[in-house]
Order: sequence, then structure tokens, then C-alpha cells
Amino acid sequence: MKKNRGMSTGLTYAALIIGSVVMIFPFVWMLLTAFKTNAEVMQIPPTILPENWNLDSFAKVTDLLPFGNLYLNTILLIVGRVVCAVVFCSMAGYAFAKLNFRGKNILFTLIIIQQMIPGQIFIIPQYQMIAKLGAGNTLFALIFPGIVSAFGTFFLRQAYLGIPDEIGEAAYLDGCNRWQTFIKVMAPLTKASVAALAVFTAVFAYTDLMWPMIVNTDINATTLSAGLSSLNGQFSTNYPVLMAGSLLAMLPMIVLYLLFQKQFIEGVAMTGGK
Repeated sequence: MKKNRGMSTGLTYAALIIGSVVMIFPFVWMLLTAFKTNAEVMQIPPTILPENWNLDSFAKVTDLLPFGNLYLNTILLIVGRVVCAVVFCSMAGYAFAKLNFRGKNILFTLIIIQQMIPGQIFIIPQYQMIAKLGAGNTLFALIFPGIVSAFGTFFLRQAYLGIPDEIGEAAYLDGCNRWQTFIKVMAPLTKASVAALAVFTAVFAYTDLMWPMIVNTDINATTLSAGLSSLNGQFSTNYPVLMAGSLLAMLPMIVLYLLFQKQFIEGVAMTGGK
């Protein structure tokens, strides 16, 4: 039995190591490519390490793209969507979990259906709404699709369902109205779920590519992901420059992960549990 257990443990570690290498390799290749010349990238057979480590690609990409504006737009996009998700999804999740009102089940069914529909279907009506408002190439246009989140509403509803009704009833007996019960009693009990939702919303906002490309055509008003797409040429692409830009664009998420690593892990665990 000890022999079989040791073999099973060894196979498990081997599978994990192979999976880790497969996941890390693209990032290592991107890092090494950023320091190569375009001729080295096209060389056959390919070389792993650059012959001469140089920073020319980083200097060139900073000249091609206004990284200051791209960083600012991306950060404001993340902050705006996180604030909207936390505020509106908390209120909606509490209402669906703890309040009784006419049409509650029908409205929640619509939210579930919205989660099943690909998000690309909503791009045309959302763009028409932004065009009617004359809000193209603005920060509001970037935040607009994330003002309300079906995933966030469902996620926080599940969190509020896990809170016993007796807590809300005790607050009501102590003189709290519905709003005070929500703000002072119920909402503080969902801090872990709210933090997880904030982290996932930030990741979804950061990786959003299609919407910023469509609604904000001005390079100074778009985000990092959309700005990087402009480096991909129609007939040829300078891959070292593209990889250097990708490394610079990864900095916000790396910093975010280092600061909120605990919330990332808890969010994954809680999402799986819900």
C-alpha cells in the first residue's frame, strides 16, 4: 500500500509540474521575445534565448502607444465597473434573496437567462444607446456595459441566502428599517463575497477587448487591451514590440494580484462552492 501511495503521489506531482510548465511557458516565451530583434523572432529553427539582450522594443512601443493614457483609462474602467458592481449587485442580490415583491421570480429568471446568452449579442444595442447619448470616446462609454452585472447579482444573492433570516428579523425588532437592515447588518456580513466579486469584476474589465475597440476609436480614450491590438499589423507584425507592450500591459494585473492574492483565491473557492 505504501508503494502504491508513493507512486500515486509521484504521478500527481509529475502531472502538476507538467501543467505548471505548460501554463508558464507562454509567459516566459513572451518575456524572452521582448528582448529579441525581429530577425531573431523569424529565425528558423527558433532560438530560445536572445543573442543580444536589448530594450529597443520597449522604447519603440512607448513611442507608438500613449501608455500614460492607456493606463489611466484602464484603471478608471476597472474602478468604475467595480464600484457599480459592488453597489448595484449588492442591492439587487439582497432584494432577490430577502425581500418579497411582485414579479420577483420572473425578474430573477431573466437574469439567469442573460447569463446564458453570449455577451456579444448585447454589443449592438449597447452601442446604439451610447451613440444616442453622444457618449462615444468617453470614460462613461467604457464603464457602461458593467453598470449592472447578472453574474454579480446572482453571486451576491447566493451570499445573502446563506445569511439566516433571523438576523434581519432581529434588526427589525431593534428598530431598523429595510435600508438600515441592509446597510448596517446584512451588507457587512458579505464582505468576503463582495471582495471576491470586486476581484473578478476587475479581471473581466481588464480583459475586455471588443467593447473598447468598438466604442472608443480614439487611441487616447481606449484601454490597454485595445491599444495593444493596434500593434498587430495587417500583413506583418513586429513581435518583439508587441511582446514588450504586452509585458507593460500586464503590470496592473500583476500589482492587483500581489495586493489581493488572498481575495483571488477565496473568490475562486467561493465561486466553485456557490
